[in-house]
Amino acid sequence: MKIETDGLVIREQNIKEQDKLITVLTRNNGILRGFVHGAKSIKSAKSSASGLLTYSRFSFYKNRDTYVIDDCHTLEIFTALRNDIEKLSLAQYFCELLETLVPEGENSEEQLRLALNSLFFLCSGKRPALLVKCIFELRLMALAGYMPDLVCCEECGCFEHEHMNFIPESGTLLCGECIAVCNKKRIETGFGVTRAMRHCIYSEFDKLFSFTLAEESLPVFDHVMEEYISVHIERKFKALDFYKQLRSFSENITKYIDDTNNKGSDD
Repeated sequence: MKIETDGLVIREQNIKEQDKLITVLTRNNGILRGFVHGAKSIKSAKSSASGLLTYSRFSFYKNRDTYVIDDCHTLEIFTALRNDIEKLSLAQYFCELLETLVPEGENSEEQLRLALNSLFFLCSGKRPALLVKCIFELRLMALAGYMPDLVCCEECGCFEHEHMNFIPESGTLLCGECIAVCNKKRIETGFGVTRAMRHCIYSEFDKLFSFTLAEESLPVFDHVMEEYISVHIERKFKALDFYKQLRSFSENITKYIDDTNNKGSDD
């Protein structure tokens, strides 16, 4: 059995001295795992094409109960990610989430397209990394069968309210008038974040990244997604923890520099 497909490498594991096992998010076959013989050799043409976060064209063939990759050619490397450890750690979190939520052996064209576009926006900087993270998470959750119901307030049918709240456990909305009936954890999303969330799950894919969100609203959107994923996936992601540590460190450094500059100006 032979499979010719393009895909994104979302995990790599060293095997022996020269080989490795890679996990690939493919367009038509979901998650596939295959051995790449001689991939760690400097002379191997398959070395770069089978690297983590590389989008390549693969040729898989089945050898008994395992797949072996006998050929692969690079289509996109996303070089800019290698120059920014914070973005790189976020991209690796995307890979962990993809491996968790994408099934094996099923068409995954939408998931692959989402992953590639998210990596593109991370590289280009055309959207804040935190916004790209939230868009990726919510759309992927929806594709995986965890689509929240964001049409209107679950109780009264109100479409917009200044104090709209999101309920992570049920994936529903409650307006400010109806929130008193809820004894579950809720997060106030207001106008901006609620509209952003609706866009992420209801828009056509071509328009998915075609919006911005006020900087002060990004942490709220981020909090919503982390709570929603935590409730429904119930697992930890090492790359996400590392990304959050890096982001916190970066924010502290920026604050220190700003405080120092302001103090110098006052003097």
